[in-house]
Amino acid sequence: MDWGLKNRLSRIIQPEDNRVIMLAVDHGYFLGPISGLEEPQKTIVPLMPHADALMLTRGLLRNCIPPDSNTPIVLRMSGATSIERDILPDEGLTVSLEDAVRLNVAAITLSIFVGTEHERQTLEALSELVDFGEEYGIPVLAVTAVGRELGKKDARYLSLACRIAAEQGAHFVKTYFCDDFEKVTSSAMVPIVIAGGRKCETEMDVFEMVYEALEQGAAGCDMGRNIFQNPHPLAMIQSVRAIVHGNAKPKEALEMYNELKVEKVAAV
Repeated sequence: MDWGLKNRLSRIIQPEDNRVIMLAVDHGYFLGPISGLEEPQKTIVPLMPHADALMLTRGLLRNCIPPDSNTPIVLRMSGATSIERDILPDEGLTVSLEDAVRLNVAAITLSIFVGTEHERQTLEALSELVDFGEEYGIPVLAVTAVGRELGKKDARYLSLACRIAAEQGAHFVKTYFCDDFEKVTSSAMVPIVIAGGRKCETEMDVFEMVYEALEQGAAGCDMGRNIFQNPHPLAMIQSVRAIVHGNAKPKEALEMYNELKVEKVAAV
């Protein structure tokens, strides 16, 4: 791994503890203006100081993120499908590699759909990004997407998908938390960050998921809906950060969340 690639990756995964909290706000590329991101700038900008990196699309970056921001950008490079279609995995690369360089991103990312009829095209796209990343020193994050097939979120499948991504050259991988998650992290060869997935029922569910993932070898999390759809997103991201970088227990994170949301309400 060359110096530039190592340098960019260290801006995302913090070298002090080898952990990361990313804020995922790329949902609009196939979901449109989902709840919490109807006016993205109002939601995202206050949360940025508490995220180690933002995962987003180039349109959102250019239109909503202040150019003087120092928050590292993980740029989504794939898309071309929508929630209106029956086949979400039919993705392709939608951003030129040159545009990623122009946007001065810290990493580039795409989804892979292992086990679907579109497996080959997404893995070939991953290989294309890795070749580019290695040439220009830009890390590649592979996302082990499952589309609507949530039943695939088990250790056997996710271990397979993560290892394939690493074998193709991905520098870190985003995947789902599952039972026996240590089987996934121990065989992946590269850092694993967990997705938040669909919004959890309670804040404690989120805190316990993040804590257990870290205990089982995850490098951190890349969360979206469980943060920006929370009634108190600023309190939520700070509490998740306390688990990732402060080694807080779930109960301590919940106490912090409750205190922060009360402070916010009092300030208003």
